Amino acid sequence: MLTELHRPIVAAPMAGGVSTPALAAATASGGGLGFLAGGYRTVAAMAQQIQQLRALTSAPFGVNLFVPGRDTAQPAPVAAYRDRIAPEAHRLGVEPGPAEWHDDDYSAKVAHLAADPVAVVSFTFGLPTPQQRRQLRRAGSLLMATVTSTAEARLAAEAGMDALCVQGTEAGGHQGSFDDVHERTTPLVDLLGAVRAEVNLPLVAAGGIADAAAARLALRAGAAAVQVGTVLLRCPESGASATHRAALADPRFTRTRVTRAFSGRRARGLENRFLVEQDAAAPAAYPQVHYLTGPLRAAAARRGEAEALHLWAGTGWRSASERPAAEVVAQLG
Repeated sequence: MLTELHRPIVAAPMAGGVSTPALAAATASGGGLGFLAGGYRTVAAMAQQIQQLRALTSAPFGVNLFVPGRDTAQPAPVAAYRDRIAPEAHRLGVEPGPAEWHDDDYSAKVAHLAADPVAVVSFTFGLPTPQQRRQLRRAGSLLMATVTSTAEARLAAEAGMDALCVQGTEAGGHQGSFDDVHERTTPLVDLLGAVRAEVNLPLVAAGGIADAAAARLALRAGAAAVQVGTVLLRCPESGASATHRAALADPRFTRTRVTRAFSGRRARGLENRFLVEQDAAAPAAYPQVHYLTGPLRAAAARRGEAEALHLWAGTGWRSASERPAAEVVAQLG
């Protein structure tokens, strides 16, 4: 499928409401592959978005799922972090959320996609079980895993995945590693070369791709297609908040940085006040911290306070512009 795209461009599945059916459909109309994000959604909400996307386009599309990890968070550091961010929450007029772990309805989402299949199902933070792979394959879906190292690429290939999304350090949002033991720092082009030498699968390059030159470089390095997310955030079809959109064009933000401050798992975003103040104290506790900071982040977005919001962005964020997604895809490919 990846080699059959009119343009070798994949819209990154961005959870939290950013990857809308309209954005996926616009990507398809531009000749690329659209994606919906199943993460942080109920099964019913995911199914509704699939229906909405099918009403907008007959083109194939994908759905991404977050593979749940084990609950290894320590209660004391999580409680301490709650106390630390409570004054910020109160300033925004909210209380911190419940610091809970759950599996994001993962198994139920796999079962739904097996019963109502889509062209591609991709996985972030891990791999599906053998039974889940069989279910989805019987339904006719191509399976793709996000990898951040050659070791993960080998595991994914051994598990029989059909394609790999190779994520370099430049990528915005969460690092899609199978664990969060250390920060992933390998540049995309270097990682592509290393993975290509290890496995013989179609590769989708992800991380900092913001223009046609970067896309061509990744394709020459062995990718069958490139995945873009940050450059789509300001498109009219994106579900990004107005505060997030404005921050991407705000000259006061001058760099991106990887942090656990907002979710308890390493993710790259624009460096703002909350990130600087809380990064060192944030515990390795995902998704507990994600839910703990949720009310703060929602309030900050509503109030236009970019300094207190998770401003996920890759290193090419300056290239994001207010243009239709189909136009962005066409220019990249």
